[in-house]
This record gives sequence, structure tokens and C-alpha cells, in this order.
Amino acid sequence: MTFSPTAISSHPAFISRQQLRQLLGCMRALYRLQACPAYRREVEVELPASARFDPGHDAVMMGYDFHLSDDGPRLIEVNTNAGGAMYAYFAAHPDQIGKCPPPGPFPRRLLETFWRDWRAFSDGQSPRPRRLVILDEKPEEQHLYPEMVCCRSLFIQAGLSCDIADPEELEASAEGVFLAGERVDFIYNRHCDFYLESEAMAGLRRAYLAGRICLSPHPRAYGLLADKRRMVLWSDPERLAGYGLRPEDRELIQCCVPRSRLLADLDPENAWSDRKKMIFKPVGRYGGKGVLSGRSITRKRFAVLPPAETLVQAEVPPSMTDGGDERFKTDYRVFAYRDRAIGIAARLYRGQVTNLQTPGGGFARVELVD
Repeated sequence: MTFSPTAISSHPAFISRQQLRQLLGCMRALYRLQACPAYRREVEVELPASARFDPGHDAVMMGYDFHLSDDGPRLIEVNTNAGGAMYAYFAAHPDQIGKCPPPGPFPRRLLETFWRDWRAFSDGQSPRPRRLVILDEKPEEQHLYPEMVCCRSLFIQAGLSCDIADPEELEASAEGVFLAGERVDFIYNRHCDFYLESEAMAGLRRAYLAGRICLSPHPRAYGLLADKRRMVLWSDPERLAGYGLRPEDRELIQCCVPRSRLLADLDPENAWSDRKKMIFKPVGRYGGKGVLSGRSITRKRFAVLPPAETLVQAEVPPSMTDGGDERFKTDYRVFAYRDRAIGIAARLYRGQVTNLQTPGGGFARVELVD
């Protein structure tokens, strides 16, 4: 499998042991928060039916993205379909690039997260699914398609039947999900219709709500952790104090989450005056799409931002990584299952977002420094 030369960087990024402890602590604290009954009760009022439904299992391949500030790590966003774990592995093991599936303990740790979700879904009646589909919109056109191919090789090596598919290829209803006439047990969901709201996902939605498919990641995980509107709660000390979370977890979350509010909750003139210290994010988009820096936004563009759909977040500039004659903006992604990290990578880039198009940039290995 050929990987884009701009997707994997040869330059290392650095993080101190203390910074690593802080960002891992934040990830674990947020996982404990989403399990708090009081938090769930408050959030569920705002969730669509697909996210109020509890499928009884967790979500594979969660991603927690951080910038490193002078005051420590700051959480930029949480992702429920975080791509790049294989790229991160190859960045750390460049001699293995293109070997799919890759050797070593990381692939085994990754597989175990899928088996654990399946055992929870099936009430332990079988240790592994028989047939798995990796799902995305027009997968062959996605930047991370090579990773999907690598994951398919990994599942096949583990003894599963595995395909990569677009939702339009599925036959899905409340009776179950089928591909080419054969029943699908597990869908590794990389699609960005997080709440299964589009027509293309309607059949899958019915199967999911009927409990006929193990879908992971799923809408509930997105609603509790990855919907950007949740960051408004996390950055509000008074509301955070009302969920029954341990004091040390509250402190970690308050420290790591930048102040975040919906534009609808702010005075428009004050928001405009403070814009140069802010980032404006559409709550329903992903991967940095639609993100606007307050330093460059025009009054005309600001005036048409939908207030209820725009997150206003205190800006935390990314740290920089030296790469020979060049310097790269850097963010850090923790890949996690439940409250356990299964890997960490940096992403090196120039420009506004991490689009894996920067020469010399891409996913990078992370090295610890004291």
C-alpha cells in the first residue's frame, strides 16, 4: 500500500513527561465525566434520538486533539472517528511503512478494542464478529483510504471477512445490515454523518436503533464527547461542579479546555471586539473545516455566522516543531479506547488546518523529553 509522502513526516515532535501526564489525565477525566448520570441527563435533552439510544458498548478509535501552550496542553476537540492511527504507527516505525498489516503489539491492542466492543454488544455470546465493514462516504476518494486498506488487512489476518464500503452499497433496515447479500455483524464507522441523519444512512440508522448491528464509533459517543457544544459545559466551572465528578478531574478539565461558548450566548458587539483572541468553529463540521481565526475574519463574514451553530473558543496557537530549515505548526492526537490511550501522534502542518498536504509534514512520531 502506497502512502502519500505528505501524510507521514520524518521529523519528530517533542512533549515533556508532565505535558503527557496532563493530556492523558484530561482524556481520562472526560471519559469519567461522560459516565456521570447528572452529565448525561443534562446532555441528553439536547441530543437527537440516535444519540439518546445506548447501544451498550463504548466506541473504538476516539481521538483527543491538543495544542501545547506555555501553560500546558489545551484540548482543541474530541473526535469519534479519529483517523491516522496506522499513519502514526508508521511515523514511529518508518522501516515498516507500507507493511499491511503492520507487526508488533500496537495492532493487537487495536484489535482488542474491537473485540471488546463486540463482546459487550453480543453479551459475550461470541468472542469476535464474523463479518466487518469499514464504512465511509466514497472511501476510495478519502485522504486516509490507504489506512482503511491497512485496517482491512489487519481484520482479515485476524480471521474476519472484511470489506470497505460506501453507505449506498449497504442493504440496511431494522432487520439488519447486508453487503452483497451477506449479513454484516460490525461496522467500523469512519463516516462523518455523526448522528446518522442523511438519507444515505437511514437504513443503517434503523438497524442501529433496532440493535441489529454493532456500530462503532456510534452517535451516542459523539453526542456525549465529540459534539463541540459539549465544550461549553466543560469550560464552565459552575456547571462542571454539578455533575458529581471528582475534584481532581474537574481541575484537569478546567485547566485543559479553553473557554468555549456559543455565539448565541454572547453579545454580538462584545464578540466582535474580542474576536482577535478567538477562534470561530461550526459545531457540526469536522477536521478543521469552516474554522475561522478571529484575527482574519471580516465584519461581513462575522455578521452571517449562525449564532446557535458557531462555537467561539479562546484561541490557543499551536506549538512549533523544527524540521531542518522549516518550522511546522504542531498538534497532538491521543488515540483512546474508554479511558486508555492506545497511541499518540503529532501532526505537523502549515496553514490553517492539518490537511496532510504540507511537504515535510503529516503524522509524526512523538518523543518524550524531561
